[in-house]
Amino acid sequence: MQKITIAVDGYSSCGKSTTAKRVAKKLGYSYIDTGAMYRSVTLYFLEHHVTLTNEKEVEKALENIHIEFRRNPGDGRNETCLNGLNVEDEIRKLYIANQVSEVSAIAAVRHAMVAQQRRMGRKKGVVMDGRDIGTVVFPDAELKIFMTADPIIRANRRQIELAERGDLVDLEEIIENIRKRDLIDTTRKESPLRKADDAIEVDTSYMTLDEQVDVVCLLADEAFSRKLQKSGQ
Repeated sequence: MQKITIAVDGYSSCGKSTTAKRVAKKLGYSYIDTGAMYRSVTLYFLEHHVTLTNEKEVEKALENIHIEFRRNPGDGRNETCLNGLNVEDEIRKLYIANQVSEVSAIAAVRHAMVAQQRRMGRKKGVVMDGRDIGTVVFPDAELKIFMTADPIIRANRRQIELAERGDLVDLEEIIENIRKRDLIDTTRKESPLRKADDAIEVDTSYMTLDEQVDVVCLLADEAFSRKLQKSGQ
């Protein structure tokens, strides 16, 4: 059975990852959280004191980084493993969020992660979310979504998410983190965050999670139908 590739790009805390996970589950597709991959690299760099401006140090460190996703048999959660160790909870902490945009702006890091992402998605039937999926990783994806939302709403969502993990963080600190990440992500030289010309923008500011999932699934059905028509089936 033919399948498509669904690329979900956009700003942080717009609901990309949660929506992408649920869409993948609903369609029976694989889900790949590229943001978790960059967070994992950030964690490794911090733990091994890698100097971000030292190209040789960065490249050597990347050779020792292996990232994979495993499904937790207990709760069905998709968990990120760095060199065999479950780091799902650690990479979601604010100290990682404060550094990840700088790490992901490094050309060598992006090249290494994009290569891994393309290998993961070459058989199609994947939902992949990030910031350059529709523009760089899979420019030929049959469906490209670009998610956005009001920055204050995004900060509120992030605060709730952190609180659920036991991290109580002041809203102003989160707003500052979001603004900093947006600036770095949209102005970096290597694969900046931007909406692909053929992407469909979805503003999630006042949408429930279920509504987000329904919209993407509907668009996926339409994209799949177009693919079948082109193939003459």
